[in-house]
Amino acid sequence: MLSEESARRLLFPFGLNLNSSQLAQLLTYLDLLLRWNRKINLTAIRDPEACVSRHFGESLYLARWVELGGRLLDVGSGAGFPGLALKIAFPTLSVTLLEPVAKKRAFLKEAARACEMAWVEVRRERLKDFLRLQPQLDFDAATARAVGHLDELVPLACQCLKPGGSIFLWMSQQQGEELSGRKHGVDWGSPIPIPLSHQREIRCGTRKS
Repeated sequence: MLSEESARRLLFPFGLNLNSSQLAQLLTYLDLLLRWNRKINLTAIRDPEACVSRHFGESLYLARWVELGGRLLDVGSGAGFPGLALKIAFPTLSVTLLEPVAKKRAFLKEAARACEMAWVEVRRERLKDFLRLQPQLDFDAATARAVGHLDELVPLACQCLKPGGSIFLWMSQQQGEELSGRKHGVDWGSPIPIPLSHQREIRCGTRKS
């Protein structure tokens, strides 16, 4: 298991200043991720230091730019990036994680339990089915990382947001350029380049009223 000092060093390029409690959560999460990853395929990255930089650093980097509050919907959560990781930076955030794969849902629930995270809901539905079951939604923000079919995902995610709600997407610069040409009822802001990455960025948008 990595030390707190090592984790701080790895997060330094992202400008993150987590307290000891938050770092303890991150390291608990990381240890669980690496152990579960031996049995089920949660991430192709298996090196602890790379996991901290690539998964936690990139996910938590949003906290440098945005203060999240209220309710967050994370689409295609996988191993919990960025949605569950953002709970480390914003402990009072209410997070709903959409993950259709049962084994990954089991991991997400165990990670939230081990890290003592409150207000975390893990659901099995895909986004389209989630909307069908709950047509009246008013999330403050939605996130998705490294997912495809953006022309379908973005309009559906925006339907889950209250007017003026925010959407944050982790993607390549090429995907971002393609996305910016398709408004989808979203006002897109300037992209946020991700440190230590090869042409990856966070796209930030606001649902139009």
